[in-house]
Amino acid sequence: MFGLSPAHLILILIVVVLVFGTSKLKNMGKDLGGAVKGFKEAMKDPEEQARLDRQDTDRTVDGTAKRTEQDRDKV
Repeated sequence: MFGLSPAHLILILIVVVLVFGTSKLKNMGKDLGGAVKGFKEAMKDPEEQARLDRQDTDRTVDGTAKRTEQDRDKV
């Protein structure tokens, strides 16, 4: 891999940990994971995403669901 031996990679990893610290690296990993999760959700089927967005807008501020036209027809 680019002419780097495992010893070089370990040395680079140690320097990165010393420069940034473990807590910053942990936060960067968490942020990166959240970004990947958001990207995957954005790549879902557009119709499914539109349905999920409608469900989110059908909710009131206190978290209870409003009755939609379809729900009224069922009752």
